[in-house]
Amino acid sequence: MESVVRLKRELRYEGAILKIYEDTVVANGHEAHWDFIHHDGAAAVLPVTDDGKILMVRQYRNALDRDTLEIPAGKLDAPDEPKIECAYRELEEETGYRTEQMEYLISLNTTVAFCDEAIDIFVARNLIPSHQHLDEDEVIDVEPWELKDLLELIYSGKMTDAKTVAAITAYAVKYGGGQ
Repeated sequence: MESVVRLKRELRYEGAILKIYEDTVVANGHEAHWDFIHHDGAAAVLPVTDDGKILMVRQYRNALDRDTLEIPAGKLDAPDEPKIECAYRELEEETGYRTEQMEYLISLNTTVAFCDEAIDIFVARNLIPSHQHLDEDEVIDVEPWELKDLLELIYSGKMTDAKTVAAITAYAVKYGGGQ
């Protein structure tokens, strides 16, 4: 397999959560220009209630122009913030619950073809009622779901958020007998 060599990377746009670059590379002996999106990273949480339900958040996603059903998640406040600290914060901010202990579940890269976003996903149990602390532009509804119903949404193609699909299926395999 022939290697790819990056010759240069030029910043083309810097937004609130993304930096978009144009990379100049040599691949198979030919110069090419590739888009690259940098994201500082994120954490997500699969919150499990005492009766085994999973707390999901429903929110509007501008990129899809519709509401989505997802696990709570958010970007790191700083590139060096420990992802578990972000997970604790996002759990409370988005669901209004907190926990004393998170368990690591999986890590994933969301879109490897053009973006370096990396998300660590944790499981939270023994949830303690607290208060939502939403950003001023966030509107989030919290809904308890049965694992089997979430799996049906995945298998029917109705749930497509990558981090949520990965988290629910990993949780089902690890704890739910692969339901």
